[in-house]
Amino acid sequence: MSSSPARPERLDALSFGAIIVTILFWASAFAGIRAGLESFSAGHLTLYRFLWASLALGIYAAVARIPFPPRADALRILGLSFIGITLYHTFLNYGEISVPAGTASLIIAAGPVITALLATAFGGERLNAVGWLSTLISLSGVALIVLGKGESVNFTTGALLILGSAVCTATYFVFQKPLLRRMPPFHFTVWSLILGTVPMLVFLPGFAGELARAPLGAHLAVAYIGVFPAALAYLTWTFALSRVPASVTTSFLYVSPVFAILIAWVWLHEAPTARSLLGGAVAIAGVILLNLLGRPRTAPAAPARERDE
Repeated sequence: MSSSPARPERLDALSFGAIIVTILFWASAFAGIRAGLESFSAGHLTLYRFLWASLALGIYAAVARIPFPPRADALRILGLSFIGITLYHTFLNYGEISVPAGTASLIIAAGPVITALLATAFGGERLNAVGWLSTLISLSGVALIVLGKGESVNFTTGALLILGSAVCTATYFVFQKPLLRRMPPFHFTVWSLILGTVPMLVFLPGFAGELARAPLGAHLAVAYIGVFPAALAYLTWTFALSRVPASVTTSFLYVSPVFAILIAWVWLHEAPTARSLLGGAVAIAGVILLNLLGRPRTAPAAPARERDE
């Protein structure tokens, strides 16, 4: 597949809109996951969610006539998707069984830090001192949100699974960038989620029985998190990631807890505490600071190994 012309990676209005849509959907997924875990095991929930996502994207691929990628790219997508889709969501769902929500939020918030480290080491991206300081500011904002909600922060063995999921998603975001330079982001997302669903078929034993026993509300919840926070949100996220550096794109994940607070306020009438509001303001301030002053004025050239791929 021929390489597409290089374009400057910057946060424009279209990319920003795609990121915000993604974060909103991802922030709304936690309620659906909690509802799903009441009727499905963690493995069956992972499989069921991504069967819905694959169905939606498969229909989209058929209507849009999206071609299957060349064999070499397909193998790369399969490897990345096993890490960033299969393992990430499996680790996350199993980890959340025993890990308090506050602990999970803090560990997942380490994802942008891991992404920035990997992007610096392997992706040719750079953050200056202000950029790293901004990242720490946003991370402290997430900590304030967790403490403000009165949630416990206790590290259990499941915390290692959550940490593993953060490493998986950071790896997925950074190492898909070379593929996004030579194939449309929507094409990548379609095949990534479908190929990432295939290894989840290992959870098929007992799946039919849980489907039959689950109430309608559980099915609707899983259908929602499969079609919207999975299929649609990954489309918009990959679109943004193809246009904006990975370290900058993932910095917006710090805003996700802020959206979660607002959703809970409007939907569940859970009024946020003053500490949570302060934490949200701190997290947003860190993201703004990173995007305004967090990168060198002249970005370094892409590594030769990426240009040659």
